[in-house]
Amino acid sequence: MCLFPEMLVSPFDYSIVKRARERGLVEVVVHNIRDYSHDKHHTVDDYSYGGGPGMVLKPEPIFEATESIKEQVDYSDLPIILLTPQGRLFTQQVARELALHQNIMLICGHYEGVDERVREHLVSDEISIGDYVLSAGELAAMVVVDAVVRLIPGALGSPLSFHSDSHSNGLLEYPQYTRPKVYRSWAVPSVLLSGNHEEIARWRRQQAILRTVKRRPDLAKQGNLSAEE
Repeated sequence: MCLFPEMLVSPFDYSIVKRARERGLVEVVVHNIRDYSHDKHHTVDDYSYGGGPGMVLKPEPIFEATESIKEQVDYSDLPIILLTPQGRLFTQQVARELALHQNIMLICGHYEGVDERVREHLVSDEISIGDYVLSAGELAAMVVVDAVVRLIPGALGSPLSFHSDSHSNGLLEYPQYTRPKVYRSWAVPSVLLSGNHEEIARWRRQQAILRTVKRRPDLAKQGNLSAEE
């Protein structure tokens, strides 16, 4: 649910999300909040009580849009998620949580935010994709949708693909190499050419740990590492 649905047309017509939609694995439906306004100008925002800069999204069109959508289909267990800088941080674990639901609803924030009554009486969760502010909640919605869709069985070419992704097992992903074996005197590590799958797995695990410790020590402290590791 958003104010600028045109922003979401192109991103969902490419790559993994497009293939998942074509295979019938996921359906992405975009609702324009302005369609639920009641004046000729399709007003969805107003000045903040108490003064201050910027505009605030009104509660009426957001509540009415949500209620109308829920009436069309049986959405008894529907997470209603407000995308806002004040929400809990979006992580791979949160993406896995959302992927378990049959349906999810995303409300894209704008301007100075939404009327507080939307938070108090409508949404069930609030999510932020990072500690920064965006001009459009649609950008955050793209991130959430893409991260969740790739976790749906059948969305990726290989069912094992996402297991080695960064953050999937608490660590950053190990280094990846492809042809040629040598490029500008830089050679692919010999262990990857050995054909010894046990040694390759051990090397990749080691590299993932080292990379995580170097780049994201906060993750390494939370990782499920053995005593030897």
